[in-house]
Amino acid sequence: MIHKGSCHCGAVAFEFEGDIDAAITCNCSICSRKAPVLTAITRDRFRLLTAEDAAATYTFNKHAIRHRFCRTCGIHPYGESGDADDASIYVNLRCLQDFDLASVPIHAFDGRSA
Repeated sequence: MIHKGSCHCGAVAFEFEGDIDAAITCNCSICSRKAPVLTAITRDRFRLLTAEDAAATYTFNKHAIRHRFCRTCGIHPYGESGDADDASIYVNLRCLQDFDLASVPIHAFDGRSA
């Protein structure tokens, strides 16, 4: 299945292929404020449909994740692993079109302690 998503204004749009069978919430200092519901996918399954520079990048603490957000509307549709050995994209399921969050189990991740 192909999933499509975007920020609020559509300046950052993406798609990826695959099933979504689980998601996480995180309690780190940024996630506890922006409240994403995330699923991890491999980078090769993710395709950005808009210009790379439409999204700005924010990192903090250990710089483990490059948090990507729209320069126009400020929504955080995805993040990227900062680790060269980990080719993961963390998609904010709240930014997907026609996706029911209640359809997947959501697990809590203790990012505050990580």
